[in-house]
Amino acid sequence: MSLLFRRASLASLGLAFGLSALSLSPLMAQDTAPAQPAPAQLAAPGQPAAPVDPNAVVATINGQTLTEADLALAEGELSQQFAQMPPEQRRAAALSAAIEIKVMAAQAVTTGLDKDPDFQRRMAFLQQRALHGEMVEKDVVGKVTDAEIRARYDQEIANTPPTNEVHARHILVKTKEEADTIIKQLDGGADFQKLANEHTSDPSGKTSGGDLGWFGPGQMVPEFDKAVFALAVGKYTEQPVQSQFGWHVIQVEDKRAKQPPAFDQVKDQARQAVIRDKYIALVKSLRAEAKVEIPDEKLKKTVDALENTK
Repeated sequence: MSLLFRRASLASLGLAFGLSALSLSPLMAQDTAPAQPAPAQLAAPGQPAAPVDPNAVVATINGQTLTEADLALAEGELSQQFAQMPPEQRRAAALSAAIEIKVMAAQAVTTGLDKDPDFQRRMAFLQQRALHGEMVEKDVVGKVTDAEIRARYDQEIANTPPTNEVHARHILVKTKEEADTIIKQLDGGADFQKLANEHTSDPSGKTSGGDLGWFGPGQMVPEFDKAVFALAVGKYTEQPVQSQFGWHVIQVEDKRAKQPPAFDQVKDQARQAVIRDKYIALVKSLRAEAKVEIPDEKLKKTVDALENTK
């Protein structure tokens, strides 16, 4: 299938769930990342991994213990840094990093860095951000049910207008004169697929008879899109169609009603939609109860406008 003329093909894959609108903010996405489980002890090949006691002491640093739970947290928080390491080295790397953090943090307290006002403000924000993430995980994500996900999918299906798909072929040439000649040959009974293999400049069409497969409205450039959906099944364009790529002669092989994607195919997208709706509802209810004052009128108007778009 030709990729040259496809436009926004990814947009056709998701039942118009509006992925950009349904995706959560980077902050929220980071905050709601699932906690990393405690690592299992390495087991012999073919043997199940032994359960790990989260309170088991892995190391002691200046009298302070570092447990398996602490190490699992470090591995989760630092997972990107260790992503390229072999699995057997990640545990040791995480432990080394955790020890490094502890000894430097202790030294920072000794020198009074924990009393710095900027540091305390940052710590307060990080605590609030962590609590925000915990609330989202427990009161939003954790409460989404399969029934809600299915209901959202059914709602999107019901709200999606029915559309048709076409199965078409085309012959792409550089000049209108070439296209006119091809149409005359078709008028004389020439085989469309054979002409496509001989004349089209679309690389994928030279061995497929110009086959573009099935596609829906909006997936082709506008001029092509308008012409192909106006054709009846079995007909070809009586006049060449010009686009940014050249001149097209188009034939419609078949038409059908576009089938919505199966539930399992878009279940994750439907789940994200439910999560987003629940999150926005929770934020709005809490904001309605909160007393928020913004002295700067210009800034307040911008914030209000932003809030109204959610």
